[in-house]
Amino acid sequence: MTERLLIGVLAHTNAGKSKSWNTLFGRTVKTGTRQRQLLLSDTEWVNVFLVSGSPEERETYVGKIINSESPRIVLCSMQYRSDVTQTINYFAEREYHLFIHWLNPGFSDDAKSEDYLNLIPHFHQLGYILKIKDGKANPTSRVNEIRDFIHAWAGVRGLLNVP
Repeated sequence: MTERLLIGVLAHTNAGKSKSWNTLFGRTVKTGTRQRQLLLSDTEWVNVFLVSGSPEERETYVGKIINSESPRIVLCSMQYRSDVTQTINYFAEREYHLFIHWLNPGFSDDAKSEDYLNLIPHFHQLGYILKIKDGKANPTSRVNEIRDFIHAWAGVRGLLNVP
């Protein structure tokens, strides 16, 4: 079985999901139709598939966005609303390892939100990594944590490439 990784940014609308991806890539990025290179250092990169606009906001099943691609690493925005479980289940059924940043509060949120969807126990029960991050703060620290996690995960699996 091929190991796969999902890096998710979970949040309400206008909370900083796209800002996270733009900061990670160092430029404005959008969802594509195929994998792209993500630089992890001056000399190393990995292939990733980016879902920048959340499937929930698009009202599109994440499997249709990813389509026939079978990416080892997916970066995916996820909207904090009840149908996010469909996206989470897509990755769980395909045995992705999940590393999630929940932007709480999000950039446009008035205050921190309770987990009214009860996702935290679900993530922990499945062994997923969930970190709660402040979406109002400068994204550099949380993005560096994502980059470091990808680098370590990909490194032990021989997925790092050199330009």
